[in-house]
Amino acid sequence: MLQREKAEFGQLVKDVMAYYRQDTSAFLLDTWWGACQGFGLEQVKTAMQRHATDAEHGQFAPKVADVVRILAGTATDRAALAWGKVHDAMSRVGAYSDVVFDDPAIHAAVEDCGGWPKLCRTELAELSYLQHRFQAAHRAYTERGEFDYPRLLKGAAGPDNAAMLAKRGLPAPEPAFIGDPKRALRVFQAGGAGKTAITYQSVADQALRGLPTIGGAQ
Repeated sequence: MLQREKAEFGQLVKDVMAYYRQDTSAFLLDTWWGACQGFGLEQVKTAMQRHATDAEHGQFAPKVADVVRILAGTATDRAALAWGKVHDAMSRVGAYSDVVFDDPAIHAAVEDCGGWPKLCRTELAELSYLQHRFQAAHRAYTERGEFDYPRLLKGAAGPDNAAMLAKRGLPAPEPAFIGDPKRALRVFQAGGAGKTAITYQSVADQALRGLPTIGGAQ
């Protein structure tokens, strides 16, 4: 969750506890926030509802561990569904096209696995390992909540193909939007060039600016 959602999250916890005729305190709210911050607000709402409607456990007020257990399962389910979406696109779209998924965690996880072309060209014998690696990364990003990710996953055609088309007066092909088009567009609009900004500076520039250098005097 985002920091700006903390107040809404706190009200959610208060409402849930009021339903069970339980009081809340600042310590309780901080504990809930610390445990659930890595998940989305809608995910937490869904987990609260699932607990409340559980025939066995729903008669008691939820403890933090109860909801976190549900959320962990939710993240695992989302990762499995995300892999299914990626695996389908690998065969239907292929390595050469740029792609935009409707889930930013997919973009970040694919980058962790080496990028879209590498993913699509994975040998069948290595696919199980790749699936495990992708789903672990997807769960981690989902639980983190906020992270940088590329606005699109570049295909193998790359800038050379775009330059060739430009010379011929032809527009570059549009990326393939995978999943819900509106959500995919939001992912594209909110994304960046990549997950981590990398800049290069000379040692002389660093010295002039008083920046520390590796192995140098502090």
